[in-house]
Amino acid sequence: MAYASTLIAASTPASALAPSTLPTMDLLADPQPPSRRGWRQRWYEVIFGHESRAGRNFDVLLILAILASVAVVIADSVAELHARHGQLFYRLEWIFTLLFTAEYLVRLAIVADRLRYARSFFGVIDLLAVLPTWLSLLFPGAQYLLVIRVLRILRVFRILKLLRYVDESRLLVGAMVRSWRKIFIFLLAIVSLVIVFGAVMFLVEGPANGFTSIPQSMYWAVVTVATVGFGDIVPGTALGKLITSVLVLIGYGIIAVPTGIYTAELATSLRQDRDRRRCDGCGLRGHETDALHCRGCGLQLGTQP
Repeated sequence: MAYASTLIAASTPASALAPSTLPTMDLLADPQPPSRRGWRQRWYEVIFGHESRAGRNFDVLLILAILASVAVVIADSVAELHARHGQLFYRLEWIFTLLFTAEYLVRLAIVADRLRYARSFFGVIDLLAVLPTWLSLLFPGAQYLLVIRVLRILRVFRILKLLRYVDESRLLVGAMVRSWRKIFIFLLAIVSLVIVFGAVMFLVEGPANGFTSIPQSMYWAVVTVATVGFGDIVPGTALGKLITSVLVLIGYGIIAVPTGIYTAELATSLRQDRDRRRCDGCGLRGHETDALHCRGCGLQLGTQP
């Protein structure tokens, strides 16, 4: 575990650790409304609005339609149900696709900046929610990709007024971004390990025991180091079993390394979030992010003594 400790203890620039430098997550933000009153403004309040009764009803109906369409796609993939109700599933699939296509076009028509909405997170998801069915006219089977519609359920964050909690995820994303170099080095070491052990097992076991090529042996090494062990390829010689045992022990020893790296970066982010909060009265630092008063002198944080 010395390798893991070295990775975790690697230095990171202070500027990269500052939470204030992380971009604000606004993936779930609504597009800008039209500048003029009229039918576009009224429809915007219904489709993108969440305060009015009409807007809430539209959101609920949209979520129900999304769940129903995903259920149809899942049911259609079952051979028995497809044989019995294939035509019904096909019609329902096109009904949902036409409805979602019309909804997407209406959204494009009523927003102020169409290109910005089309390139936004939800704009891309809304487009991908209808493309598979149209693509199935040229590529049969593409309609099963319609399960991506379930991502549109993320709009429930706005319906349930949970959007203010989304910004907290910046700590998780920021820790992942800052630790990607260490994790990349770790994955590179794992790939090297897999290649070496795969080549050794190809020489030791050979095609007689299922190790027909180095790529096939590398597949066995990946399954073994991940401690999954499907059992479709197993060594038959004593030396091969010894090598397998060593690789399994190595896998148990290193499987927690990326978790340790990420946890260390996350702990650093939380600590720096606390360190940024300083009491104006006594100068004490290290307050929790949701603290209202200083834990030393009791003064309200953000006020002068």
